[in-house]
Amino acid sequence: MSTKTLLKILFAAILLTLLIYTTYASTQQPILEWRGATRGPDRYWTLATLFDAYFAFLTFYVWLFYKERSWLARIGWFIAIMALGNMAIASYMLLQLFRLRPEQPVADILLARRR
Repeated sequence: MSTKTLLKILFAAILLTLLIYTTYASTQQPILEWRGATRGPDRYWTLATLFDAYFAFLTFYVWLFYKERSWLARIGWFIAIMALGNMAIASYMLLQLFRLRPEQPVADILLARRR
């Protein structure tokens, strides 16, 4: 199976899961009545938000996995992102930005793979 096909399956599964769970949560409680995780029906939107956040972390990680060639870095960043979320993502991006030479465009962060 090609990488492109695998990524299509991954992101289709994420989208489908989010659509299904968001629809389900909507049938349990209107979004404007959400009060967090403290009350019975509020947990549906809390869970939907967690799904959304962790799928976003996973989406970022797929790009990071492409960029990093070292399995140690890939595993370390996966653990950091799943444990710390956007704090780890911001740290990774700052490292990438600081590694750029002055003449390099920011696009090199998005496209170039590490050696």
